[in-house]
Amino acid sequence: MATTYGPGTRDDDRPGTGSSDHPAERHFFPAWLRAPVEGRTWREFAYLLLSLPISVVLFSFALVMTSLSAGLLITFLGIPVLAAGLSVCRGFGAMERARARGLLKLYVPAPAPVRGRTGGLMSWIGAVLKSGVSWRHLLYSVLHFPWAVFAFCVSLTFWSLSWAAFTYPLWHWLFPTHLGSSGIQLYGDAGHEVYADSPLDLAASSAIGLALVLITPWIIRALTSVDRVMVAGLLGPSRLATRVTELESDRGVVVDTAAADLRRIERDLHDGAQARLVALAMDLGLAKEKLTADPEAAARMVDEAHGEVKVALQELRDLARGIHPAVLTDRGLDAALSAIASRCTVPVTVEVDLASRPAQAIEGIAYFTVSELLQNVSKHAHATRASVDVWRTADRLMLQVTDNGRGGADLTSGSGLAGLTERLGAVDGILLVESPVGGPTKVTAELPWRG
Repeated sequence: MATTYGPGTRDDDRPGTGSSDHPAERHFFPAWLRAPVEGRTWREFAYLLLSLPISVVLFSFALVMTSLSAGLLITFLGIPVLAAGLSVCRGFGAMERARARGLLKLYVPAPAPVRGRTGGLMSWIGAVLKSGVSWRHLLYSVLHFPWAVFAFCVSLTFWSLSWAAFTYPLWHWLFPTHLGSSGIQLYGDAGHEVYADSPLDLAASSAIGLALVLITPWIIRALTSVDRVMVAGLLGPSRLATRVTELESDRGVVVDTAAADLRRIERDLHDGAQARLVALAMDLGLAKEKLTADPEAAARMVDEAHGEVKVALQELRDLARGIHPAVLTDRGLDAALSAIASRCTVPVTVEVDLASRPAQAIEGIAYFTVSELLQNVSKHAHATRASVDVWRTADRLMLQVTDNGRGGADLTSGSGLAGLTERLGAVDGILLVESPVGGPTKVTAELPWRG
């Protein structure tokens, strides 16, 4: 259902998920031509070269530690030796995360430290042995060694051969001057030898080398992508721990938001309806005193009090609408968003394409999200028209508010978008802002359906 409020029209583009409001950096040369000399390629190549000696140390330590602790399990010493070895593996993991952060620009958060329940040595040993993180660090030490050997050999071979072949015309003179041959020997037997020494051979070698030079960075990136998966999957916190941390943070946001809403309601009641009702009681008291002495003045005061009652009732209705509008409960998002759009200072087109209603909590968040975004349009956008689109994609509720205003909105501009992002994040929602300077502005919100 599409409803237009005001004379404005809406764009026919189907709403999308939006993108970052920062334009992509442009380069004169394409990526495939820049890759051999980019800093990223050299950092990743250095990472692969360093992986071999580091993985040799890690693998040797893990093998010796595991074998020693297994041999000592017949005695009590095997258990503390194993715990100590796992703890050292966690230390190596911290080093590997730092190396990945510096060379691969991969930021993996550190897992929670191991703490025993009672604080004693035995408690600490038990905590280390029960920690899945510790065993994943040991697994990384074992699995990374064969991969590091393979990646080291492949990357070094391609790197050295590609640059050697590409620059062969520059160092070809070394063969006749110092090695007693005319060039690199391509074939040789008892009666026949072939060397790459002619100008055509030099050009072909350089061309093949150039092709390999352009291909090698992508091979290196493919190799380091496996390292990224291993570091992120084995050396970081578990998904469960990460989820618990996110939920704890979201719970704090929800509590703070609820407290702020309660303070706002208390302030609105105290400064608005309550103050008006107090004044109304005083006016009625004065009218009561004048009822016998000056009936006409009392009638005027009662008439004024009647007007104050209407204003107080309207303020209470507005306050109740701000807490949870009745139209949203009774008729759903379509009618509730249409009511918001009708109060906006610019013409707004509303299109809601929902076959059913989401969960009440999600529906309420969607309502207040659109309300906040339309308030931003009214206050900051300087727009002449806006549109609101709501639809469902799989298990996500999609909201998009667009306007043709001046643009330049971002999450740090103080327009309420930062707080809105936190509220959406508390229910696993996402807020995307696309607002180049000069407009138009497109804000997309994704919420879980939870019908």
